[in-house]
Amino acid sequence: MKFSSFLKTSLASLLVALGAAADVIETKDGARLVGTVKGINGGKITLGTSYAGDIMIDQAEVVSLTMEDALAIRLDDGTTMEGTIAPSGGGEIAIAGSAGSVTAPVTGVAATWSPGDIDPAVKALQRKWSYEAALDITGKTGNADNFGTAISILAVLEGAEDRLAFYGIYDQQESEGVTSADQFRAGVDYTNSFRGDLSWYVRNEAGFDYIKDIDFFNVAGAGLGYQVINQDHQKLTFRGGLSFRFETYGDGLTDDLQSGGLDFGLNHTYEWETVKMRNSLTFVPSFEDFADFRATHDTHVELPLQAGSWRIRLGVSNDFRSEPPGGLKEMDTTWYTRLVLSWD
Repeated sequence: MKFSSFLKTSLASLLVALGAAADVIETKDGARLVGTVKGINGGKITLGTSYAGDIMIDQAEVVSLTMEDALAIRLDDGTTMEGTIAPSGGGEIAIAGSAGSVTAPVTGVAATWSPGDIDPAVKALQRKWSYEAALDITGKTGNADNFGTAISILAVLEGAEDRLAFYGIYDQQESEGVTSADQFRAGVDYTNSFRGDLSWYVRNEAGFDYIKDIDFFNVAGAGLGYQVINQDHQKLTFRGGLSFRFETYGDGLTDDLQSGGLDFGLNHTYEWETVKMRNSLTFVPSFEDFADFRATHDTHVELPLQAGSWRIRLGVSNDFRSEPPGGLKEMDTTWYTRLVLSWD
C-alpha cells in the first residue's frame, strides 16, 4: 500500500471515529444536528457545535437523540440514573446504565448533568454569594481645582426564595478646596418570597451626610412586597410597610428626629442582550407630619466591557429631604460614571 493511500485510509477512519463519538439530534422537520449535548433542563437541550456555538433546541421538537458520553439523568417520574442515550424508535430513547436500560420519550427527560455534579433543580435552590465593587474618581486642575471619589460595595446571598444584601457607599467631593460632598451610607436588605409573587422584607440603612449637617441617620423598614412583573428580561416589585427614622444634626439648632412612618419602595430591572437598566425608589413619610419625608432614587444603565466581569455604570441618583436642617437645599442630585467589577 502506498503511503498516500495509507494516510487517506487513516484519516477516513479517524473522521468516522470522531463522527461516531458525536452527539446527534434529529428534529420533527428532518434536521440532523451534530455536536455535544451540554445539558437538558427546562424543556431545552443545549447543543455545543463548532459551526454555530451553543444552540438551544425544544425537546418537544426532537424525535431522536444520541448521546455517547454517560451523564446523570433525571426523568419526569423522578427516576435518576447514570448512562448513555440512544434512539429506541417511535420518538423514544433508551437510557443504558450499569443497572440496566430504561425506555422513555425524549420529553420525559427532565434534566441531565455531569456525573459527580449536582442536580440543576437542587442547585437552583441553593443560596449563592455574589459580590460587586464600584469606583469612580474625577479630577480637574487649571482654572478650577476639583477632585472627587465615590466607592461602593455590594454582597448578595441569593437563593430561589430569598435574597440578603449588604451594601456600603461613600462619596467625597471637593471644589476649589471646599468640600461639596461628604456622605456615607451602609445597609442591609432581606426579602423572602413566601408565596408566589408575594414577599416580606426588612431593611435598615444608616450613615452620615456632613454637608447637610446630619451627623448620623438611620432608617429601618419592614413590610410586604408584590412582584408585578416577573420575566426573564424584566422584573418590577412594589413594597409597602412601616418605618422608623432617626437623625441627629450638627448645627446645634435643629432637634433630633425620631419618628415612625410609612415605608414605600419600587425596584425595577430591564435587561437587553448586553445592557442592563435598574431603577429604585424609596419614599418614607412621617406619621407626625406627612409633609416631612425622605425620598431616594437611583437610575442607571450598565454596559459590559471586553474584560468579562468589568462593566461601566452610567446613572443619576437623588436624595430628597422635605425638611432639611439649617435651611439647606432639599435635594442633592449626583450624576455618575462608575467602573464596576463583579464576581462570585
